[in-house]
Amino acid sequence: MMNRNDVTLNHFRLPRFREIPDVGFYLEQVTRYISQLQEPLGGDAVTGSMISNYVKKGLIANPVKKRYGRESIAYLIFIVLAKSVLSLDTLSLFIQMQKKTCSAEKAYDYFCTEMENILAFVFGQKLMPEDVGENTAEEKRLLRAAIIAIAYKIYLERSFAAIDISSDL
Repeated sequence: MMNRNDVTLNHFRLPRFREIPDVGFYLEQVTRYISQLQEPLGGDAVTGSMISNYVKKGLIANPVKKRYGRESIAYLIFIVLAKSVLSLDTLSLFIQMQKKTCSAEKAYDYFCTEMENILAFVFGQKLMPEDVGENTAEEKRLLRAAIIAIAYKIYLERSFAAIDISSDL
């Protein structure tokens, strides 16, 4: 039998908004950057066509002179992690709600903190998730629910991948 420590994400951390390079990445650079960030989580590789599709659907802004800035990259990190459990329409709704309530920087940094908090709990590094943020707005409860779904999906995928199918289950 396998335990939680066999599939743990020790010290996983997402870059905060101000840590994301703001030099203006070209599409290929963005795909590499985001793919490297999500690699420890085991998600599918990000492709240029996926990102172009997110631009067409209005989830992120059009690149300026073919370059994506910090804000677009922050949105892309959220989208790439959340798309495994949410539809593009729901992701769009999340982004619209966020834009009405706070800045992209504040929302993204909150997402990072909450994602790390929930992953640590799901992977057995914490007994309970911490309360993150100053209020309990409905938007935060919805985001926490989405993050919990993301974290448990990652946990399940890593757990099943770690099972030795030749042994008795």
